[in-house]
Amino acid sequence: MTELRSSIMLVDDHPLLRKGLKQLISMEGDLEVVAEFSNGSDAIPRAVELDPDLIILDLNMQGMDGLETLKHMRDEGVTSRIIMLTVSDADEDVVSAITNGADGYLLKDMEPEQLIEQIKRAIEGKMVLSEVITEVLATALRRPAPQGGGKLESLTNRELEILKLIAKGMSNKVIARELDISDGTVKVHVKHLLKKLGLRSRVEAAVWMVNQQGGKHES
Repeated sequence: MTELRSSIMLVDDHPLLRKGLKQLISMEGDLEVVAEFSNGSDAIPRAVELDPDLIILDLNMQGMDGLETLKHMRDEGVTSRIIMLTVSDADEDVVSAITNGADGYLLKDMEPEQLIEQIKRAIEGKMVLSEVITEVLATALRRPAPQGGGKLESLTNRELEILKLIAKGMSNKVIARELDISDGTVKVHVKHLLKKLGLRSRVEAAVWMVNQQGGKHES
């Protein structure tokens, strides 16, 4: 069975932490670290070039911090899933990260097995959060997404189809398989539909879509 490995990029300014993470990930046969960086400015162009399945990003880095790096990556059209791995459980950091396009927020004090489990869930298309974060985020997401200025009617049939699958938590690879198209084609559609709807990440798109559907069924 030749299962493709999921590609991961690490961005953290602590060499020791990167080394530990890399060793932990290398023990999993289906995961592979394809690049690692100590700062955001070096990581951004490579993220655009490689478009890995997952980017693990530190929040507090020297120079360009994780939030700025995240914003730049999303502005450059990176469709990888991006999770923050940090020591900060401050409400405003969590909400800023998620609203600026992060697909998860994990704390560095997690047990290694838990971390690997969450990394795999993130690659599968799930939103991943440390337990203490969930409540903060639930409150933030209960407010309707402030962006989302676009309308469903502006989407093509294919974009709408892909948006519905994103709302079910499917990754680009799974969507590509489901619709019998290439990963690259899915990425292009995702970029277009996010731009049309004025949203910054797949998570926001999923939440927005769920809200849209909810609005139709409830008066």
